[in-house]
Amino acid sequence: MEIWKLLFFIPACFALNMTPGPNNLLSMNNARCYGFKSAFIAGIGRIVAFAVMIALAASGLAVILYASETLFLTIKILGAAYLLWIAFNLWRSEASPVSKRENTRNRLGLAKQEFLLAAGNPKAILIFTAFLPQFVDVSASVNEQFFALGITFLILEMGAISVYALFGIYLRQWFTNPKMAKRFNRVCATFLAMSGANLLLSREQ
Repeated sequence: MEIWKLLFFIPACFALNMTPGPNNLLSMNNARCYGFKSAFIAGIGRIVAFAVMIALAASGLAVILYASETLFLTIKILGAAYLLWIAFNLWRSEASPVSKRENTRNRLGLAKQEFLLAAGNPKAILIFTAFLPQFVDVSASVNEQFFALGITFLILEMGAISVYALFGIYLRQWFTNPKMAKRFNRVCATFLAMSGANLLLSREQ
């Protein structure tokens, strides 16, 4: 793959990775509650979901999925419902104290949550079926190019996870007060609910 294409792809891709969204918001809140390491490990769940989507896009199956109104609608409804469920539980939760018990079981649960949140967002399918192919030269090996672009995307996504997690760590000092923490939980819940509603009401392009 030509270097000049990567030079165009990387900044555009990282801007996409850094866009505030449900997963990035979740990473920030996880870091605030459980620490940077737990938030980063949880983000691997998102990476796995995106890796599967990239593989589907490379094989052409994602195009079929995106073109199928029934499948697209099913994923959209499930994804929106999961977002709203997370928002509901976050709104009802008590102020989340900073956890000093970062055990493996908790991290696996957080990773599963990140995975389901990413996998339930059909807009991610559009990213991998419309954005990545713009940088693919059909006269060369398509699979190799998809692999290179996909790996680059996932590395940049891990960078975005780190940035949002670091921001979550920074927020710790501001939300040690239970009342402030509860308010922050409700702000996060509101944004997640808005994302879920937007996903549910959005139409397939």
